[in-house]
Amino acid sequence: MPRKNGELVFDEPWQSRAFGIAVGLAERGVFEWEEFRTRLIAAVRDGEGDPATSPATLYYRQWLAALETLLVDKGLVQARDVAARAAEFSAGERDEVF
Repeated sequence: MPRKNGELVFDEPWQSRAFGIAVGLAERGVFEWEEFRTRLIAAVRDGEGDPATSPATLYYRQWLAALETLLVDKGLVQARDVAARAAEFSAGERDEVF
């Protein structure tokens, strides 16, 4: 995970939210951390990014992709709902997770 002086680095608020959601759901037993970790490894391995994107932003995009995939695979959310919410954020129609 991106760090500076031993502390996690978040370029934008959504990154810390995605981090917190994944950690919180794992702590509550919604999924095993290893399930998430496996998907994160795949997202990092398969991920492509703009060379101008900061390492933290690229990493947390991969983190979010892994989380979304896991939640869809577990049937906790529908892929179409994730896509619709992402489109709302991209269009500036939403700035809160819930």
